[in-house]
Amino acid sequence: MSETLLEVKGLKKNFGDFQAVKGIDLTVAAGDVLGFLGPNGAGKSTTMRMITGFIPATEGDAFICGKSITTDPIAAKRCLGYLPESAPSYRAMRVKDFLRFVAQIRGFSGAALEERVAATIKEAMLTAVENQTIETLSKGYRQRTCFAQAILHDPKILIMDEPTDGLDPNQKDVVRKWINNMAAKGKAIIISTHILEEVNAVCTRAIIIADGEKKDEGKIVREDGKPDSAVFQGTHETGKIDEVFRKLTKKEER
Repeated sequence: MSETLLEVKGLKKNFGDFQAVKGIDLTVAAGDVLGFLGPNGAGKSTTMRMITGFIPATEGDAFICGKSITTDPIAAKRCLGYLPESAPSYRAMRVKDFLRFVAQIRGFSGAALEERVAATIKEAMLTAVENQTIETLSKGYRQRTCFAQAILHDPKILIMDEPTDGLDPNQKDVVRKWINNMAAKGKAIIISTHILEEVNAVCTRAIIIADGEKKDEGKIVREDGKPDSAVFQGTHETGKIDEVFRKLTKKEER
């Protein structure tokens, strides 16, 4: 059995009288690629921000490599790489300088810093633009740059919020290859998305969140790599992920 790297227990988030997340429990093991699905406004990004420590939970906790994001956030974040939605960065900085800055924050220095930055630039396929300012890059390259900062410290857990939203088919293929490569190295990965084709392409498990609450969970089964063979076991008579999604979120869509 694979090692559990991430455990989320009873996460809830209130904004005043509005409860955006009503209770999330999940575990992710080494090698897992978990699709975290839901319609717009369901609470996916809020949940990701609580797991990563960007906003505090109203209730509950997330344990990253056994470390609490609430009581031991620095140790927890050392194990975590985060690709936020819209790939935010310091747009006036050059790509290489931005990654050097991130490496310094992560505790690298001297030769180790330069080696880590060079290796990450190669892995994220940024060599052609490493001396360009981020504001001059295409959306695909900005996504690669933010991906690079997420993996620079070789984290055990990678969380990606809408990683392919707005990308063209070739750019989506690059992101999917990154995800597969990371999973093959034993990383635990969560992909928050509303794009069902991403689940078919890369995920081994899926959770659907609707109205701020987890609705069901299952194993995505792919045969011969055909996207239309993905099934969500035990939750619908056909088991197809798109039909399960509609069934569990139809009320919210109305």
